[in-house]
Amino acid sequence: MYRSTSGHINYTFKDLKTLMAKATPFRSGDALAGLVADSHQERVAAQICLANLPLSVFLQEMLIPYETDEITQLIFDTHDQKSFSQISSFTVGEFRDWLLSEQTDQAVIDMIRPGLTPEMIAAVSKIMRNQDLILVASKIEIVTRFRNTIGLKGRFSTRLQPNHPTDDLKGIAASIIDGLFYGNGDAVIGINPAKDDIQNTAAILNMLNELISRFSIPTQSSVLCHLTTTLQLIEKKAPVDLIFQSIGGTQKTNDSFGINLKMLQEAYDAGLSIQRGTVGQNFMYFETGQGSSLSANAHSGVDQQTCEARAYAVARKFNPMLVNSVVGFIGPEYLYDGKQITRAALEDHFCGKMMGLPMGMDICYTNHAEADANDMDNLLVLMGAAGCNFIMGVPGTDDIMLNYQSTSFHDAMFVRKMFHLKPAPEFENWLMDNGWMDEKGIMQLPNTAHPMLQYLQS
Repeated sequence: MYRSTSGHINYTFKDLKTLMAKATPFRSGDALAGLVADSHQERVAAQICLANLPLSVFLQEMLIPYETDEITQLIFDTHDQKSFSQISSFTVGEFRDWLLSEQTDQAVIDMIRPGLTPEMIAAVSKIMRNQDLILVASKIEIVTRFRNTIGLKGRFSTRLQPNHPTDDLKGIAASIIDGLFYGNGDAVIGINPAKDDIQNTAAILNMLNELISRFSIPTQSSVLCHLTTTLQLIEKKAPVDLIFQSIGGTQKTNDSFGINLKMLQEAYDAGLSIQRGTVGQNFMYFETGQGSSLSANAHSGVDQQTCEARAYAVARKFNPMLVNSVVGFIGPEYLYDGKQITRAALEDHFCGKMMGLPMGMDICYTNHAEADANDMDNLLVLMGAAGCNFIMGVPGTDDIMLNYQSTSFHDAMFVRKMFHLKPAPEFENWLMDNGWMDEKGIMQLPNTAHPMLQYLQS
């Protein structure tokens, strides 16, 4: 039991997960789950109590029982006590101050990272302002490699997302070529298939592989089908680059996705066996999002932001190439408006980077949320400042297959110009060799006779 005082009122929190939930900045999903503080005053009291809590408490009290949840087992079985010993005397509040200090840089964070649990990181995020989350995340560089190098300081990448409502191959190809001319696609050319079956996904993969090979594009592809479909594709010798799966922070959430850690390990082993990377072998691609555990009725009384941070323990186990929070995609039932989406995105990015993940962000909202393009522009700038590894590149911001609003091809150009950033180095060289980008990083109009434009006629 935990106690705190705000004003002249004493507050009692029956256990750690209640304290964590009550200390969380307000969001509609936690309200739907009945986990939020009853007042602003109670939230402040919970945050004060959390700030004074020793980090070691998180190694003594599990939010979800070890015996019933394989994510809890993973978190505690992989915890490094020696790394933790460097900060074991800290309270959550002292941990925040330490992270913000000038002396705490990338190398120092790398040293203590194996001693951190997702719950510790989630806890400190709850008492941080937005600027704190941005500042600490901007210190951290997480670099991954497959056919190019993603996450270097001074670089900013995109997933080219050319979804099509009928999976028409020419329609997909047209969007890809359009995106490439805007300098998009260095993180991955990733397609959500309208139909998740072997024949359809194989056809898309073969088209992507042929396009990438013909024009020597230094990038990787992914069809975002279910893990079981991807395993069958690998068995059939389909050209699988990045292996995709949505993941959550509780065993029950992953059950709802039809996966578990054993299946993820099987997929990881399969990816290792085919060795399709040329500059590295980071080939897993995970997507997450606050609210997934609640929507699956699988949160076990844990607030949605902490559930999200626990998902990053799953991702970290498999050395992914890319991880992104699809932050506003689940809908206003979980993140009601632009303010809540912005806060959640900054939390997710911070927590993922603290866990050592190559974090990207799908800066997005559904059409029934209280958000608009200006909210997304604001978040886009904040993500650029925070050192986000990649965002989405969607034709015209409007994903016509998934029916939601994300970032467009020219949004990446805007961020790169504003913050003096470049694409992945291998991709940058390819753009320059094709005459589509000059030495200053400015995109150039393509030659109408370029063979890639003729590709659509073939």
